[in-house]
Amino acid sequence: MTLPRISCLALAVAALAIPTASRSASNAIPQLYMDVATHDMAGMPAMGGLGRMAMGMFGGKGQASYGMTRMPGMPGQYLDIALYNGSNPAPEASQAIPAGLRLGSSLPLLPPPSARSPAAPMGDGRGIADGGEHSSRILVYWGCGAEVRAGQPREIRISLKNGKADISGSMPQGRNAPERAINPGPEYALWPNERSRKQVPDGASLVGAHQVSGPGVPASMHFDLERMQDFMPKIALSSSGGGDAATNWSWKPVDRATGYFLSAMGQKDDAIVMWSSAEMPEPGTGLMDYLPEATVAQWIKERVLLGPQVTNCAIPRGIFGDGAGVTQMIAYGPERNIAWPPRPAGSKAAWKPEWNVRVRTKSTAFAPMGMGNIGNADRGEPAAPADQDKPVKKLLRGLLGR
Repeated sequence: MTLPRISCLALAVAALAIPTASRSASNAIPQLYMDVATHDMAGMPAMGGLGRMAMGMFGGKGQASYGMTRMPGMPGQYLDIALYNGSNPAPEASQAIPAGLRLGSSLPLLPPPSARSPAAPMGDGRGIADGGEHSSRILVYWGCGAEVRAGQPREIRISLKNGKADISGSMPQGRNAPERAINPGPEYALWPNERSRKQVPDGASLVGAHQVSGPGVPASMHFDLERMQDFMPKIALSSSGGGDAATNWSWKPVDRATGYFLSAMGQKDDAIVMWSSAEMPEPGTGLMDYLPEATVAQWIKERVLLGPQVTNCAIPRGIFGDGAGVTQMIAYGPERNIAWPPRPAGSKAAWKPEWNVRVRTKSTAFAPMGMGNIGNADRGEPAAPADQDKPVKKLLRGLLGR
């Protein structure tokens, strides 16, 4: 069984727990959605060929496109803006921005281009539809700690024969981020877009005055963003151990973080292995996304997420064997909703705002395993030998089907 085939099966099963992203705006007043993300790839800059390979796989850096905040590729700062004002198609608009964003004085907001024909599926052309027979296993672990806990792993077996899947065992249902992402159709004016695709520079800031203008947008639609809505710092993630020993992940507290979550995926022998930092069976596929602060607080109490004071978590020893794996981490950030005029405090009178703005923030990190210790350059920790790129290259290609 090749790694790409197993990975595709595993991810397909995991995806069953994730609702389809959709968001239909129903109010006719202008609504502006700003998603703000910071992303890092721990250990990648010093990894030579692996770093270059990752750049190619994740689309490189330099040209931005709308939606990249949801799953950023290469390290950097990412911004998505969507404006809805009740028209379909949306008219062109503009957002004046502070000088600290270093993208000029304003950003054009444009409706997306007409839908193109769907791209051909990736892979080798063989799979469920070819009538062949395939089988794979998925092993699910959870919880921070050096040792595998009693009752783990949960095993799922998948067999494909004549285009039909037979699944024994059940994937943990897990939790999902409340579905509040928009599905940007022609009724939204977006940035980045085909006219303006410049990547947000490292160190740029959203702090300062913003104003939206365009057909159907009231002159009152101007607002200030503060430090709490700015790009979060990168997660300074480092690791030690691995293989027969526990993989110990540690990080510096992330400024403004409201909570944390980690998940990992890799391969051991013929099985795909999944792990998360939750204290109960949780694949984590639906949690690497923006979360409201109230949800983060509730799920910390329920021990699904790690609190903002936590700075380390261990993956149990031996669950990935000698094989490579990849770890993802998210630091959830503040969210702010702005309306004008503000809702009157204590008033029972009808409230009809002229416009709304929502700003969400997060910081994420992606890190390889099976390459020795990963640390920050300023800590003086040694880089992994170049020949250890190989197992992670294999895993990355498998996970991405390339």
